[in-house]
Amino acid sequence: MSPGIPHYYSSLAAFQGLFAQGNPILTYHKLGPRPRRTRLKGLYVSARLFRRQLTELRAAGFSSGTLEACVGPSAERRMVVTFDDGYASTLEHGRESLAETSFRAIQFLVADLLGRTNEWDRSTGEVLEPLMDVAHVRDWLAAGHEIGSHTLSHPWLTRLPLPAAREEITGSKKALEDRFGRPVVHFCYPYGDWNDRVRELVIEAGYTTACTTEPGINTTATDPFALRRITARYRSRNWKNLWTALWRGWKTQ
Repeated sequence: MSPGIPHYYSSLAAFQGLFAQGNPILTYHKLGPRPRRTRLKGLYVSARLFRRQLTELRAAGFSSGTLEACVGPSAERRMVVTFDDGYASTLEHGRESLAETSFRAIQFLVADLLGRTNEWDRSTGEVLEPLMDVAHVRDWLAAGHEIGSHTLSHPWLTRLPLPAAREEITGSKKALEDRFGRPVVHFCYPYGDWNDRVRELVIEAGYTTACTTEPGINTTATDPFALRRITARYRSRNWKNLWTALWRGWKTQ
């Protein structure tokens, strides 16, 4: 990230200059009220703040971009909105705001856990949240949005044997395509965990892009299988410390 740019996106003001230099992607996880005993509070964005963020972007002239175009020349005032994990709350609390502002978004789904909960967080004591079921995903697609793959079960891919990592990456693509009858060409690394071996498996599987958790914007020099994103969240005075805490927490799981 450029010096002086916050690690997290809350409003447009601090990011105007950065966004003019390339193609930005925003990352969301969960929308709506934050349950009691939530550990990773920064993964929640209220419905009101989500609406405000999209409305501000629209008023400033931003419209929806595509992941494919993020590695091309800077597309003036284009924004890609992504959601990781496929939480049902994003449909419940985000569908109306997306429609009102004419933004399209992509939801990265954990293919084997549709209609269940974020089981990968159970061991950490995190509050479990419902994930989209098949009907939810069909509603999402009918509203004009996209889906991508976030593996079969949300593992740390670099910690898996090669055959297991390949199945997580390839199997999730096939499962989603078979279930929803459309190509799935975008991938997102769970936890932002990837290396050259994992990247090659993503390419081998036939995806055209892959998203990381590396903060920043994208240009013609960006690897399409290492797209940078900026996480959206509520305003905090401790963005850097919170990012470090989240990363260390994930690394020790």
